Amino acid sequence: MDEVHRRTVTRRAALETIFVTVPADAVPAYEAALAAVCSTIGTFLENEAAGIWRVEGIKPPGDSPELTAALAMAEFATGISVPLQRHDTAGDGWLARVYEGFPEQRIGTRFAIRGTHIDTPPAPGRITLWLDAGLAFGSGEHGSTRGCLRALETIAHRRPRKILDMGCGSFILGMAAASLLHRPVLGVDIDPWSVRVSKQNARLNHLAPLARVRQGNGWQATAVRRGQKFDLVFANILARPLCLMARHLAAHLAPGGTAILAGLLTPQSRAVLAAHRRQGLRLERTLHEGPWTTLVMRK
Repeated sequence: MDEVHRRTVTRRAALETIFVTVPADAVPAYEAALAAVCSTIGTFLENEAAGIWRVEGIKPPGDSPELTAALAMAEFATGISVPLQRHDTAGDGWLARVYEGFPEQRIGTRFAIRGTHIDTPPAPGRITLWLDAGLAFGSGEHGSTRGCLRALETIAHRRPRKILDMGCGSFILGMAAASLLHRPVLGVDIDPWSVRVSKQNARLNHLAPLARVRQGNGWQATAVRRGQKFDLVFANILARPLCLMARHLAAHLAPGGTAILAGLLTPQSRAVLAAHRRQGLRLERTLHEGPWTTLVMRK
């Protein structure tokens, strides 16, 4: 990760920043879209009262079919169409802004998430998870990530053995589970860039022996389809995909297993809850972080 960090910092010439401003529930989809072409991603709260976020990335100048397709997919997934904006930038100036917008996050009673640029002593009594701020999407600032980590604390006493982080992104949830429970975790994401960053994050946090991260299309991923049942599943995605995937999640959840579902605005949680209840899961706990809701469900 040190090598990746140095590479990010030293890109000073022939760069451009591309960005969109979107409501909170569209942030994950547009993060993934920009990650298709950007080596570094940052997410910044633009308007707290309105819940508007700026998602930006840095890349060499120019258009690409990959970016056009990725933005179209994000628009389809969220129903939100926004213009892509861009400007020339210096790599060191952009990274300084990312550093400023990525302070340490203390979440629940057990976790702290901090960037590699922070040099103060780690918080005592907490599990500290390190991320390279230049690669830190899924950094713990988002309410859905915070809700998942708080939910993990509430079910840790069950000591789940087989754990899946579905749509793992930066693998922050998988790393938290591996650190807290000392269990191996499978992470799956459809985006190859997310898979690459997840593996780097696992190495940075000395969790590589417990991390198995694979690229794949959700529940159709080869690593998931082998008939195994999971005791704990994180699915921090979006409301519509969660509803569509409820049947597959229930089929892969072990009896007594727990599913932590997030990426939901509070009004969306009712539809997600109903979809999973139809598959035999029951609601155990609801957690709120601002406008975001996390559901803890059990089979």
